[in-house]
Amino acid sequence: MNKFFRFLPACFLLLALTLSAQAAENIIRLATTTSTAASGLLDAILPEFEASCGCKVHVIAVGTGKALKLGEDGNVDVVLVHARAAEDQFVAAGHGMDRRDVMYNDFVLIGPNDDPAKIRNEKDVLAAMKKIADAQQKFISRGDESGTDLMEKSWWKALGINPAGQRWYNATGQGMGEVLMMAGEMRAYTLTDRGTYISFKDKIDLPVLMQGDARMYNPYGIIAVNPKKYPDANYAGATELIRWITSNTGQKAVADFKLGGEQLFFPSAK
Repeated sequence: MNKFFRFLPACFLLLALTLSAQAAENIIRLATTTSTAASGLLDAILPEFEASCGCKVHVIAVGTGKALKLGEDGNVDVVLVHARAAEDQFVAAGHGMDRRDVMYNDFVLIGPNDDPAKIRNEKDVLAAMKKIADAQQKFISRGDESGTDLMEKSWWKALGINPAGQRWYNATGQGMGEVLMMAGEMRAYTLTDRGTYISFKDKIDLPVLMQGDARMYNPYGIIAVNPKKYPDANYAGATELIRWITSNTGQKAVADFKLGGEQLFFPSAK
């Protein structure tokens, strides 16, 4: 009997460790952009996946740069982001694997109704950005190494313009939702993905002034963190999420997500 009681705590410890391991397998840590969270997309589609897999997805919504850094450090299992060059570098460096196309939308330039920089209906996004800079009109930037921020910076670089530190330019280090609210309050221009804009447009009263340039195409990809580099990563869970979101079921869930009758993201899985 005494031997039994001496052994009992070890049994409980083993049981606790087993349950802890099983719980870890049922949790998938997803680092993603603020646009997929702020738009409401993930709240709409993830419950269907969680019900099918009997798991829970823990979402960390940050800019693309920070999301990839979380993956690089092994702090998440899978990333869903929108900066293709940075995604390819992430995979090439051995941090991730099995990148898949998921969906796309586009970027738009928004601003005050009176459009003091005169960019309305401009067809070339570089010309529109130059007009804003030349007119020194207020521009709110994310400034957070997100996919949106990286795209904006690439355009300033192409123009040979460095707006940092100029009075008309405000780099906030904030997510897309916060930037949209600030632009609305300040009656300023900003660059946004269309999905987040649709979910916020009734709150900010800033119209789309420029859109349609091929440079404004905005694709999203999903990547599993490399289990060879981080053996503790939930690669099985990451793979299950990747398979689901790129399946017919997951792609339909993406396509069916609408606000006010407008589709925010368009499936692109092959």
